[in-house]
Amino acid sequence: MLRSIEPFFEGLRARQRHFDGGRSLFHRGDTVKEMYFVLTGSVHLVRHQSDGSILILQRAGPGSILAEASLYSGIYHCDAVAFGAAETRAYAKAGFKKLLAKNAEFSDVWAGYLAQELQSARLRSEILSLKTVAGRLDAWIAWNSGGSPARGEWKLVANEIGVSPEALYREVAKRRQ
Repeated sequence: MLRSIEPFFEGLRARQRHFDGGRSLFHRGDTVKEMYFVLTGSVHLVRHQSDGSILILQRAGPGSILAEASLYSGIYHCDAVAFGAAETRAYAKAGFKKLLAKNAEFSDVWAGYLAQELQSARLRSEILSLKTVAGRLDAWIAWNSGGSPARGEWKLVANEIGVSPEALYREVAKRRQ
């Protein structure tokens, strides 16, 4: 288990922000000025596909940094949307980078956090490379320790594994027969 990165932020100025469900924190192409730490709720990093569907790239829950790679970019490469009500702290990107440069312990914890996020991204990529809805669903279930999503969240799973909700519902219905 990685150490929490939140204690390192105590010296940084922050803006606490509330977002209602469905509200955007930022959009693809916006200039990166802040790093968002999720306090409560969930914020999804999404990419809109050419067919109108969305792909969830990150589900940032409490204790997560949203779009952590944006620290090294001038603009955001996707959208961030609150899934239900969410509370965040927004830290200035410049202050965050200064903290990394000055604090070796934080740099080490940050590197561990990035490594964990990279492992998750690779697993999501592996799931998306599977050819069938059944294969993607099996991999998602294994990744989530055999659990099923909460009631009403199957559409989110469809977005996460890159299939239409209808295709996922058909697969789930087959398994219940």
